[in-house]
Amino acid sequence: MAEIMPHIKLSEEHAVPYGLLPGDPKRLDRIAACLTDVEELAFHREFRSLKGKYRGVPVMAVSTGIGGASAAIAVEELARIGVKAMIRIGSCGALQKGIRLGDLILVNGAVRDDGASSSYVDSIFPAVPDTELLLSCMESARQLGARTHVGIARSHDSFYIDEEKEVCAFWAGKGVMGSDMETAALFVVGGLRGVKTASILNVVVEHEESLEDSINSYTGGESAMMRGEHLEILTALEAFVRLDQG
Repeated sequence: MAEIMPHIKLSEEHAVPYGLLPGDPKRLDRIAACLTDVEELAFHREFRSLKGKYRGVPVMAVSTGIGGASAAIAVEELARIGVKAMIRIGSCGALQKGIRLGDLILVNGAVRDDGASSSYVDSIFPAVPDTELLLSCMESARQLGARTHVGIARSHDSFYIDEEKEVCAFWAGKGVMGSDMETAALFVVGGLRGVKTASILNVVVEHEESLEDSINSYTGGESAMMRGEHLEILTALEAFVRLDQG
């Protein structure tokens, strides 16, 4: 009998080569709407999973919750059951003016301002995506007509530190495009474990806008941010098709 992973509650019997990694378990409902032959797999803690097919290509989706620590657990356990390529489809706050709600940031490197990635390897080790998978995401987003930005994101561990505004201003001044909490861990752990990774971030907070107001708008229904979420899902799925076709 195949070993069941302790957190995601999946085994080699469930695995397919390609995995989407949203943060929010509810996002799996929107992913499922884009797939055929959908099968719910497991739901333990923050890790909800399903699998299905997109244009004939088998894919799975596993939510990772909030933060690098849980994202790292998902990457580790998915790699152990045989998933070979993973794309984060998450949300972020913009750090540059001109990046609008619902725009997609395709991350080509991450500032490792988190604890999870540093627990694996010294910060001199780069947090970068797989080149082939990033290029597949870029081409897929272009064909879908998504408004995109390619650049660096900063991954961190809390929204509520006392110096949050100052920290964001510092990294904005260095040209960093957006902030999330999981991309650095995904890139570092994936890189160490031989997994192809990429990260697509839907902008839910514009630069110097209120986090609370934007998040409330994001969860409230149809909006530019929800359209951005749909486009990031399709971009990731199309990228997997490109990867599968070689």
